[in-house]
Amino acid sequence: MHNAPMADTPLTIAHNVDRHRFEATIGDETARAEYAISRGVMHVRHTEVPPAFQGRGIAAGLVRAAIAYAREKGLRVVPDCPYARSYMQRHPDTHALLPDHFEF
Repeated sequence: MHNAPMADTPLTIAHNVDRHRFEATIGDETARAEYAISRGVMHVRHTEVPPAFQGRGIAAGLVRAAIAYAREKGLRVVPDCPYARSYMQRHPDTHALLPDHFEF
């Protein structure tokens, strides 16, 4: 059985530069959003949250962290991962980071 985080406990997200991902550790499990950067574009390639922790906004937090990093570094964002694509589609404030002519 997993030790679920308390509802009021803030999620801590770390940027693991060496592994090219944003991570959140929940108990002994790790959720992650993996990316690659090339020519000024961050490709969000994969988002994964352990099944016991899905539906708690963890993936959204990871994608938000990746987008914030891209914004800070002046990168465009291509959401290759279906979750990241869905997140960006639902959040118009992220659309300025998409490359020209990107379509959902």
